[in-house]
Amino acid sequence: MTDILVIGGGIAGVSAAARLSHSASVTLIEAEEALGYHASGRSAAAFIEDYGNATVRALNSASAAFLHENDILSSRGMLLVGRPDEAEDHANEARAFGLDRISVTEARGLIPILSPQHVAHAAYRPDMFDLDTDRLLQAFRRQALDAGARFETGVRAEAITRDGGRWQVTSGEREWSADILINAGGAWADDIARMAGAAPIGLQPFRRSIARLPAPGSHDVTGWPFVDGVNEAWYAKPDAGKWLVSPSEEDPSKPMDAWPDDMVLAEGLARYEEMVTEPVTRVEHSWAGLRTFAPDRALVIGRDPVQMGFYWCAGQGGYGFQTCVAASALLAELVEGAATTLDQTTVAALSPTRFSQ
Repeated sequence: MTDILVIGGGIAGVSAAARLSHSASVTLIEAEEALGYHASGRSAAAFIEDYGNATVRALNSASAAFLHENDILSSRGMLLVGRPDEAEDHANEARAFGLDRISVTEARGLIPILSPQHVAHAAYRPDMFDLDTDRLLQAFRRQALDAGARFETGVRAEAITRDGGRWQVTSGEREWSADILINAGGAWADDIARMAGAAPIGLQPFRRSIARLPAPGSHDVTGWPFVDGVNEAWYAKPDAGKWLVSPSEEDPSKPMDAWPDDMVLAEGLARYEEMVTEPVTRVEHSWAGLRTFAPDRALVIGRDPVQMGFYWCAGQGGYGFQTCVAASALLAELVEGAATTLDQTTVAALSPTRFSQ
């Protein structure tokens, strides 16, 4: 028996377990053999405070201080580049991200492989950061374990019932009983809700792929910024001396262990190649992950409007790591009945009750 059972071992579930274990006994179960296996293990590992809608940005801002103070973030910078025919879209996107327009010459000073023929517009801000996803996940895991939480991997919830005011979750011959159930199931969160007799939110997983390339032209890419094409046509960033390029696709998917589509990856690399002087000669490795969004693109945090003791911590989309500090704090406040740190407008915009009104 446990006070709180968390289903899902990505950053959402692990951070929730860390927050809740200080006031209750917490057990977390994860279907895979390791924590952070799916979306959390395939993140672009970036912190862009002005990324997402207004509700997501509120969580970003509320998470920023913790991330800085605990050395989770390191400076990277963000560059947005556009073709000659993308002037208006480039200007609008630069404004939305708070980027300052710079010359193409200045942009090539930051990333020398940018094509002077095809890059006509550039904008930049220095305060975009790499995010150490493993360090953050492990910090929350250690915090939870130090407070007495238990983590059990390799067990998939197969049935969920409510009996005598407690939740019963079974996996094979194993069973867990808890007063409160936290649904941090990522791409599977709606499936978990259905098993528990809660109405699904309408969460939709979307595949996004990425390729690791050798450093282009044998350049030292260590200090290069994150670079994004207009309308997320592609993005690229350094990674341990290598160069990551993503097609930035958003293809609907069923919940699954995602893998890249070769054609989608090739098309994205072609869009990237158009904007640089160094061709893609070799892909060292590629992978894909699922970014799961609620219909309004904000996270879903709070008690289910119908099922007592059932709480959502889902719909992280592409923002899970950069929002998890504030999102997990809010979840703990709601479970414990404490005053919320976030303003009530943001709390309401995150609540699952918004889909039942």
